[in-house]
Amino acid sequence: VQLVESGGGLVQPGGSLRLSCAASGFTLDAYAIRWFRQAPGKEREGVSCISRDGTIYYASSAKGRFGISRDNAKNTVYLRMNSLKPEDTAVYFCAARGSGWCNSLGNSYDYWGQGTQVTVSS
Repeated sequence: VQLVESGGGLVQPGGSLRLSCAASGFTLDAYAIRWFRQAPGKEREGVSCISRDGTIYYASSAKGRFGISRDNAKNTVYLRMNSLKPEDTAVYFCAARGSGWCNSLGNSYDYWGQGTQVTVSS
C-alpha cells in the first residue's frame, strides 16, 4: 500500500503547478483524500479534501486558487494550484482516510505519501 506524490517544484509567484497523488495497493475512490502542507517552522495544515462521494473542501487560503480532483481510472487525485504565492511554499502531502469522509485531523488518516516540495519564489 503506497501513496506517491509528484509534481512539485520551483515556480514564480503567480504561477501554477499540478500535484498528483497516485495510489498503489488500494483503490482511492473509496477513500477520502486530503492534501496537507507543512512549511518550515510551521504546523501542518490541511489544504483541500475530497470525500468518497465527491464532496470537496478547501482551506480558506486555497479557496478560489486551488482545485482538487479525482481520476478513478488512474487511481490518482490531483491538486491544481494557481496564482501561487510565496506563502504557499511547503512540503505537500496527500493522505487517505479509509472511512471515505474528510476529517481535519491528520491522525485519522490511514496512509500518507512522502511529500513533494513546492517552492514559490522569484
